Amino acid sequence: MALGMAAMAGVAQAQGTLTRDNGAPVGDNQNSQTAGAGGPTLLQDVQLIQKLQRFDRERIPERVVHARGTGAHGAFVATADISALTKAAVFAKGTTTPVFVRFSTVIHGQHSPETLRDPHGFATKFYTSEGNWDLVGNNLPIFFIRDAIKFPDMVHSLKPSPATNIQDPNRVFDFFSHVPESTHMLTRVYSDLGTPAGYRFMDGSSVHAYKFVNAAGEYRYVKFRWASKQGVKSLDAKQVTEVQSRDFNHLTRDLVDAIARKEFPQWDLYIQVLKPEQLAAFDYDPLDPTKIWTDVPESQIGTLTLNRNPANVFQETEQAAFAPANLVPGIEPSEDRLLQGRIFSYADTQLYRVGTNGLQLPINRPKGTVLNGNQDGAANFGATTTDVNYQPSRRFPMNENAQAKYSSLPLNGTTQQARIQRTLNFRQAGEFYRTLDATAKKNLIANLAGDLGQVTDATTKTTMLAHFYKADADYGTRLAQAVKGDVAQVRRVSESLAE
Repeated sequence: MALGMAAMAGVAQAQGTLTRDNGAPVGDNQNSQTAGAGGPTLLQDVQLIQKLQRFDRERIPERVVHARGTGAHGAFVATADISALTKAAVFAKGTTTPVFVRFSTVIHGQHSPETLRDPHGFATKFYTSEGNWDLVGNNLPIFFIRDAIKFPDMVHSLKPSPATNIQDPNRVFDFFSHVPESTHMLTRVYSDLGTPAGYRFMDGSSVHAYKFVNAAGEYRYVKFRWASKQGVKSLDAKQVTEVQSRDFNHLTRDLVDAIARKEFPQWDLYIQVLKPEQLAAFDYDPLDPTKIWTDVPESQIGTLTLNRNPANVFQETEQAAFAPANLVPGIEPSEDRLLQGRIFSYADTQLYRVGTNGLQLPINRPKGTVLNGNQDGAANFGATTTDVNYQPSRRFPMNENAQAKYSSLPLNGTTQQARIQRTLNFRQAGEFYRTLDATAKKNLIANLAGDLGQVTDATTKTTMLAHFYKADADYGTRLAQAVKGDVAQVRRVSESLAE
């Protein structure tokens, strides 16, 4: 995030009713429409779809987020028998699957320093025998928001001001002061985990829950975690300054050089698994991406090894098109509202950025045969062998596979636009804070105070401090003192907050 600059004065804007691009008023800009309280997001939510479509087309050709990145080829080896959980061929014990991994920063541009504070992307493309599966996550196990309808707003607040082209803490915390669920992620990203020493030295996470589906059609909810076998190593603020003064490409350089030396980095893949009936037992929503699954055991199911650098960075790393919509039989999306939006948004972004036929590029092409009626478009270099571009057909059958059908999800209730019922916005942030040692706590306070201290609006600053105080009294008190806040007032505001 690397705010760390002089606060800019707010720009006066005309006020009025929020509308869509056709001028129609927006009824709810905070919550996506869902099929009941626990159901999936509805495609009929035109505000959600329009916001994501417009957001996806804001930059050309650079990615709007995750613009700065580096990639490597390798292999994933499945090491455990989890056939009772999933029919996905990639996880058949002993199977070796080629992969391409792209690591990235999130907020800043393609040529920005890699020392800047940020979440860091960890996207893996598995070239499985059943098609490509993309596991698109971050180095941190959670995220700032829980609903995709807020994603464009969040990124807009984190990006440079459209008026000054300067990133401004006043804009950032003006937004997050209205989003209490961000407290957990802000605490993690402002810790030293927000500035990794190298891509080899960070873990990865799916962030979202997915579904594993077995051959009988039974499903379980699952979260994925990549555990670095090199260990987790981060830079503190002093080290960041030292590294940036001599090398603003340190993340890329470390990975490229290690692979060139044949010191191939490895990560073990772990999963956490919940049965559908277990979801209701938690005092938070387990499908909320601002939460970790506390006390749910992990199982190791495989190992990833990166062993080859790209021959051409543009053709491979930059044209690699990752999307959570790239799924294979045995792996399905959960009802996580942020994931539901990403399923559409990421694929739509790649259609715009790389092109209609971007999945025909060598880095994105599946290893098996692609057979469907999708046709034409710019840069189509497929090899069509039939005039049948429709289905069904007797002349050239393209048969459906019933085993690839989605599992069935029980639904109840009515369509709605409302926040999730079990929010628990602050507790896990406090639990994370209390796991830090004295030095890590000191660094977190200093990192966060450096940006929060630049906020000029008293209400915004007090609200943010109250969020952190609600998470942990020591955390909030030390931070308030660091930015010269009124601790007593912060405590009073925090007492009015509900989890």
